[in-house]
Amino acid sequence: MSVDARDRLLSVASPIALFVLWEIAARAHWIDVRFYPAPSSIARTFGTMLANGTLLANTLITLERFAIGIVVGGVPALLLGLAMGLYRPIYAIVDPLISATYPVPKSAILPLILLVFGIGEASKIAMVAIGMFYPVVINTAAGVRQIDRMYFDVGRNYGARGWAVFRTIAFPGALPVIMTGVKLGAGLGLILIAVAEMLGAPSGLGFVILNAWQIFQVNVMYVGIITIAVIGFALTVLLNEVERILIPARPRH
Repeated sequence: MSVDARDRLLSVASPIALFVLWEIAARAHWIDVRFYPAPSSIARTFGTMLANGTLLANTLITLERFAIGIVVGGVPALLLGLAMGLYRPIYAIVDPLISATYPVPKSAILPLILLVFGIGEASKIAMVAIGMFYPVVINTAAGVRQIDRMYFDVGRNYGARGWAVFRTIAFPGALPVIMTGVKLGAGLGLILIAVAEMLGAPSGLGFVILNAWQIFQVNVMYVGIITIAVIGFALTVLLNEVERILIPARPRH
């Protein structure tokens, strides 16, 4: 078995083992099933919600908001990060602003986002975009600044200017660090979309979780939580595969 195949097998086996232990603990009454229902019970609720369309509808709404927010936050962050890495004046202007605003908890600015954008779709997309923006812009700028200046000198000697420098030197050279930023931003965006839907939406997985908590439908609450976890896992696998394709020479640990 190859190392990659072994790692994929372990990544699938670990959550399965967790659910098996959880099921055993629930059936043996080692845990309070009012708060920690058995996975088999949650699975039945999952099947019911899937059959009546509730789960699929809310999942698609969350994914749509998430996907738009990733693009809205990620593309400007990538371009700004490349510019910061290439041009010192831009870095000097923008870096203090990012350093000052990045430590602010993103969930803490949700009331401001709701005030500015209202309780419609724009506020949910804005939260995801904010979560995506900071990791991507910070990692992109750092990745470009770590590139050996020799490559830029060689590029200039061969006539590379403007967009050509972005495309042929800065972006490929910083890509490993950029992918790390994308992974971090996507994970943070998934967290923030759930928070935003809990506090300001009549639909989505975050709404499902909060509504289930309010009426003490614990199984439904777990279905929402586990669905978000599955989305996060699938997103990680997808981004890892994208990274493997884009950066085939990068060492795998």
